[in-house]
Amino acid sequence: MRKTFNINGDCKPLLHYMVNIEDRLNEIKKMVDQGSYFTINRARQYGKTTTLRVLAEFLKNDYMVISLDFQMLGASKFRNENSFSLAFADIFIKAIESMKASDAGQQEVYSLQRALREHKSEIELLELFGYLSEFCRCSEKPVVLLIDEVDSASNNQVFLDFLAQLRGYYINRDVKATFHSVILAGVYDIKNIKRKIRRDDEHKWNSPWNIAADFQVDMSFSAADIAGMLKAYEADYRIGMDIEQIAGLIYDYTSGYPFLVSYICKLMDENKKWTREGVLAAVRILLSEQNTLFESLFNKLEDYPELEGMLCDLLLRGKEISYVVGVRSVETALMFGFVKKVENNIVIANRIFETLLYNWFLASPAMQKERIYDDIEVKKLQIGEKVLIEAVV
Repeated sequence: MRKTFNINGDCKPLLHYMVNIEDRLNEIKKMVDQGSYFTINRARQYGKTTTLRVLAEFLKNDYMVISLDFQMLGASKFRNENSFSLAFADIFIKAIESMKASDAGQQEVYSLQRALREHKSEIELLELFGYLSEFCRCSEKPVVLLIDEVDSASNNQVFLDFLAQLRGYYINRDVKATFHSVILAGVYDIKNIKRKIRRDDEHKWNSPWNIAADFQVDMSFSAADIAGMLKAYEADYRIGMDIEQIAGLIYDYTSGYPFLVSYICKLMDENKKWTREGVLAAVRILLSEQNTLFESLFNKLEDYPELEGMLCDLLLRGKEISYVVGVRSVETALMFGFVKKVENNIVIANRIFETLLYNWFLASPAMQKERIYDDIEVKKLQIGEKVLIEAVV
């Protein structure tokens, strides 16, 4: 089967050209080995799901890895503790059954299944965690819990109560059996999820996930990472591309944002233009087409008005913005991938986003009414070069 460059869903090694992320997996495994609980918070389409799925395979020799996806749970499942506990138990059991767990773990699964049948209306978080604890105690290997798409749990209190139970068992792990490590993945960090649920200032930052270790693994692709993926493509097709040049150009425009890298490679593959001109043509097409990532970014600008003002200052007014912990607009822009930190300053995440946002701001009816629009000379150079805006105010 012909491999492709994937921009839809997670990447699968047998179907898609992929960057070698073994170094990242080793870094994450060190955190798992230490028994850390942590969250992988990255912007949309940044490779979180792919990383979790490859990580589960990477860890399976040393751990029993239970991989869950909260997208499988509808909003009604978070209605109360009972509905959530039953739904969680169901997907937990199915995950174990799909792995053909050892007999030691199966007995506890049977106990949970029986409880679901006989005491369905009585099972809440306290009872659920009692069964989970017993399962972890009897497992032949330390149990690692992976939960993808925790964003699906936002705007409800039950999920926070679930985190509080995880926290309680973590703190008492010397006397109560529990998961060896827990990894959550999503765009929102737990503090921001909590901020959406509780509006009272007293509890806003008292997160039940304050046991979490910082996750500092760089998930962007370097030029060398991109080159490695292109080498695999070149080995299949022998088209004679200048791998280092093409990888460097792709990195220059994307700063290694996984979705953008894959999208450009996909366009070049379709057009069979693995040259400098092919990269520039792919960038032109990318910027002219709608895609799920761009739609998500624009939606965030509408949902979070503080973003628009900050990005306008950064792009159009040339304001230098330093990173300061806790500044809402900056933290939000970082969380959604609009910007990145460079030497403690905030800059737009990559050249493609820079051009996209310039065009969006300058085409906005509201912006055209502003004085600054008349005071800015816009010099759009040939696409493939950076769009420059020189403020003369």
